[in-house]
Amino acid sequence: MSQGKGLLERLERKGFSRRDFMKYCATLTATMGLSSAYVSKVAAALASAPRPPVIWLALAECTGCAESTLRTMYPWIDELVLDIISLDYHETIMAPSGEAAEKSLHDSVTKNAGKFILIVDGAVPTGDDGNFGTMAGKTMLETVKEIGPKAMATICIGTCASYGGLPAAAPNPTQAKSVSEVTGLTTVNIPGCPPNPINLVGTVVNFLLFGKLPTLDDKGRPLFAYGQLIHDQCPRRSHFEAGEFVTSFNSEEARKAWCLYQMGCKGPETYNNCPTVKFNDGTSWPVQAGHPCIGCSEPNFWDKFTPFYKSS
Repeated sequence: MSQGKGLLERLERKGFSRRDFMKYCATLTATMGLSSAYVSKVAAALASAPRPPVIWLALAECTGCAESTLRTMYPWIDELVLDIISLDYHETIMAPSGEAAEKSLHDSVTKNAGKFILIVDGAVPTGDDGNFGTMAGKTMLETVKEIGPKAMATICIGTCASYGGLPAAAPNPTQAKSVSEVTGLTTVNIPGCPPNPINLVGTVVNFLLFGKLPTLDDKGRPLFAYGQLIHDQCPRRSHFEAGEFVTSFNSEEARKAWCLYQMGCKGPETYNNCPTVKFNDGTSWPVQAGHPCIGCSEPNFWDKFTPFYKSS
């Protein structure tokens, strides 16, 4: 049985038809900024492309980015793991623990040196020689500096790994830094607190489809996901241009339509595709739910944008 046929059969057993699968591929293709002519190629990449080995390191983080990915509704995480990538190490979901887990990590690094994708979740504590964060007797700083240069590519998922995020917010007692700062590596940054899982899937599929990682902006973010301001994609934008703002949530109209800029929305300064891909299987996103954007995909967003309830 081919890998692609096996994938479709497993999806069908879960209640997803081939049409559902192709619909998802069309959404992913559009998210990646590709024409509809690529839908079948994206489907083929998801179903039958060789699976790149992936190592996922969790550093100074809250597990929110891992949870966001693990709880993605489509594709189901087991299909993502089994058919799109070969996830050789992920502390949260792997069966081994202790020495067995560490053996899995180092065996994969040795076997696949220069061929694996490293995904990092969380900032890197550098204060006190890195002793604010340790794993298996090594500091997180030592681990990422050892493994990072051996990877074919390094993807930072979440704002903490990408830019330091909340661990690096003032006064930054652990001297937390981004992965690129401490390793000197050029990283693909998928920021957000947490980011949308489809942007990680799109980045991996871009590699499977074209043999390279996506085009990045000057902050290391994939342009297909972070090429436009949230404000420019927001359905409430017309009210902003008309100078119409909401100052309270005392009506259904205000909750659903009016611009939230005066309530502190950072959409005019934040690059992300939240308004178009949304979260929870495309159900909603913060501004649609009536909450101003806090700019979580921008560097230093906590120090730069707080207090979040005041306009810039």
